[in-house]
Amino acid sequence: MRTIEIARRLAELNQKEDAQQAYLIALQEAEGKNPEEEMESASYLFFSEGNYQLAFTTFVSLYNRGYFQPELMDLLTQAFYLPNIDDQKKRYANNCTALNRYPYLFRHDFPNFEDLTIQFFPFDDDGYIPFYKKENRFGEYVNFNHPVIDRYFFEDLEKPILAADVFSQYQIEYLHDTVRKSEWVGRENHIYLHYTSWFIFCAYLQCLDFKKLLNDKKFVFLIENEIKQYPIDFKERFGIDYSQYPVKPVGLREYNRLIWHIQLSTHNGGDFFNEIFYGHPNMVVLESVMFENLEKNIKKIQEALRKGIIKSPLMRKLSQISNPTDKDCFIAFMLSNKKNYCKPDPNSRIVPAFFFQPHFGNIYYRIKVVDLKKDWSTLYSKEYEQIRTSPIFQGFKYIKSFTPMRRITTSYGGSLHFAIDRKRTEKEEEENKKSVLLDPINTRLLNRSYLVDPHDRFYQDSILVRFEDGKLNPKATFTALARFLDVPYTESMTYCSSFRGINTLSFEGNARGFDPSSVYKTYDEYINDDERAYLEYFMRDAYEAYGYDFQYYKGEPVDEAWIQARIANFERANHYIRFSWSRALKENANVTLPPEVEEKMKDEEIKEEIEKQLDEDKDKLVAKKVDKLLETMNEQRLEYAKYLLKGLHFISMDGQPLQMMKKLELDPALLEQPLYH
Repeated sequence: MRTIEIARRLAELNQKEDAQQAYLIALQEAEGKNPEEEMESASYLFFSEGNYQLAFTTFVSLYNRGYFQPELMDLLTQAFYLPNIDDQKKRYANNCTALNRYPYLFRHDFPNFEDLTIQFFPFDDDGYIPFYKKENRFGEYVNFNHPVIDRYFFEDLEKPILAADVFSQYQIEYLHDTVRKSEWVGRENHIYLHYTSWFIFCAYLQCLDFKKLLNDKKFVFLIENEIKQYPIDFKERFGIDYSQYPVKPVGLREYNRLIWHIQLSTHNGGDFFNEIFYGHPNMVVLESVMFENLEKNIKKIQEALRKGIIKSPLMRKLSQISNPTDKDCFIAFMLSNKKNYCKPDPNSRIVPAFFFQPHFGNIYYRIKVVDLKKDWSTLYSKEYEQIRTSPIFQGFKYIKSFTPMRRITTSYGGSLHFAIDRKRTEKEEEENKKSVLLDPINTRLLNRSYLVDPHDRFYQDSILVRFEDGKLNPKATFTALARFLDVPYTESMTYCSSFRGINTLSFEGNARGFDPSSVYKTYDEYINDDERAYLEYFMRDAYEAYGYDFQYYKGEPVDEAWIQARIANFERANHYIRFSWSRALKENANVTLPPEVEEKMKDEEIKEEIEKQLDEDKDKLVAKKVDKLLETMNEQRLEYAKYLLKGLHFISMDGQPLQMMKKLELDPALLEQPLYH
């Protein structure tokens, strides 16, 4: 019996849930092959209150292919369009009224609502499916508030901003909130929105909302051939001379744009990227700060505000605004930090973006198995949860994020080098003696920060940039990154700098500026070939997606025996784990002595001999503890590896498949050297 026949029988028996599942399978089987069965399956799902979005999508597909058009148009109109038409009519009328009164829209022959060339059918709470009347077809789903800036609005700030056919509410508000008023910068600084078709522009007025954005008179609307008027001489045409206005400093609450420099893991070249953007005239840039310390400072600021302690310029700024938020305190703190580059061009057309890299000692992930049959798991990181729930991040309306990635085996070796052998102050060294090295292999193996939830607000407008590209092809890399971040590519991005100066040393052993030596470091003292091969195989999804060739994994079949052979030779990792744990245990181990031994210790002649024996006993005790620790670590390594051997499938907390973060693509014409592999 065919699936659709089973579905029909289940429907006859009123077994709704089973029938829905059967019709879902039948729909998948019929897709593109049998329009009648597609229609039947989608109709059952829709009318039985099953997966209405899948049904809607099928109806649209059938309509666009020319099937059942009268029936489907009637169904979609009754079910989706008419229940929401009053809201669209009202929005259209409000926009027309506001724009009719607006001085910088020079055309006012708005068509009647019924004559608009596009109908918008609500698909879900966020978006619509447009229907193009003249073409008799449905278009692609559109969410007017999708939080992504996919234009290069601010490539050139020599002239006022000009953008064509912007139909995203999010992007229109972004322009409004980022471009400063002409009166505030002492020159003509309007946003010129050019719409190439008057009737298409009018059609979108049933979904967009211009009314609340017109009060500041920042926009100039140019319709079709009116583009010839750009840029308008406001002094000659309207009698407004903006040069008479004094430049107004940027207010705390004008800062709405955050560029989150993500810490993918440790030693991926974060300092290098900070040094590229330091000194940018349209950014406020601070070198990476420990997120924990930042949160503590903000709490101190808030406590001082509550107590009315207004002594510093920072506190005076905050006291002048009502109900300062965590974001307000963060901005004020950043602006007052002496190491911060906060001298953007005061005459700039746009509000500076805040460039911020919250730093953690390391990024730790845990895997939680949620579906044993499908081998699907979620990834949990306490560090990311701190970011996701932070009022600082939630306070920014516009967020773009990027993360540097360095060849995984190289960043792993660099992490161990930094943890073990970096130079420390005496105080740091004393603290370090008490710290221990957690299993660096598993820490790196489980860190899959490059996998993101496409629905996550903080990752929806994100990009991954390879460290090696930045070093070997800086012009191609940073012109592309500037485009993505929507900031001008400036001279300040052609060299590395910090508050210390140009091409300074961030840490001893790091390469300065564009010195490519760090690209080719192998850190052989900290990682061996078995450890490298192990990481390459289990991180193969990242290697393949981001263009890294395998150097140590040779493509051989991998099974449990292969895994155990590699784990048995993790000599570098185990050496440093043993070293750190032995040192810490010796520093912190308390040995309780029997009373008779305590009594003997009072005798100076035998005290030295007893102390020597105690040290030997302590060494043996510590060695046993560390042996047990490494044995447990090996068991855990094998457990994770066997699980990952089944496949690299991860889902979000909401059950959506995680996706590889998109890689920054470079313009081949700008490459100075072949791409690194």
